[in-house]
Amino acid sequence: QVQLVESGGGLVQAGGSLRLSCAASGRTFRTYAMGWFRQAPGKEREFVAAIRWSGGSTYYADSVKGRFTISRDNAKNTMYLQMNSLKPEDTAGYYCAATFLPTTTKYDYWGQGTQVTVSS
Repeated sequence: QVQLVESGGGLVQAGGSLRLSCAASGRTFRTYAMGWFRQAPGKEREFVAAIRWSGGSTYYADSVKGRFTISRDNAKNTMYLQMNSLKPEDTAGYYCAATFLPTTTKYDYWGQGTQVTVSS
């Protein structure tokens, strides 16, 4: 029902910045919220940030507060994650997710991911 495609990943130095994008297509009018998750090798997937599609309320993991900013452009059906002051521990595959349900914690649709690597 919803297809998600991430882009913008890459290799950056510690302290640098990167902006990720997630383009949604399909039945996007049903989207309640979208979020970003990340997963490093050998670790479980963890929540990074989420945003309500209507109203724009945002939520962040403690590990990225003050450094990352989530935003969205409803007209373009696109979500962004601006990542500043990047640290080596931010290295992971970053995944975009969407939900039709009235929640920011349970997601039904996922993108394929984009790799972010931060060198020290």
